[in-house]
Amino acid sequence: MKRVLLKLSGEALAGEKKTGFDEEVVTGVAKQVRQLIDEGVQVGIVIGGGNFWRGR
Repeated sequence: MKRVLLKLSGEALAGEKKTGFDEEVVTGVAKQVRQLIDEGVQVGIVIGGGNFWRGR
């Protein structure tokens, strides 16, 4: 069984809006994750956290 850890920045999920979440972007990511799950891949997702690493 394969496992992947997907780290997404909050900025990436904002899309063109640059703030909050863009529903189309989030839906697109969710569909791709669903495809991986359907193929038997275990998926872990981390969203944001960059400011912790940068000390902000």
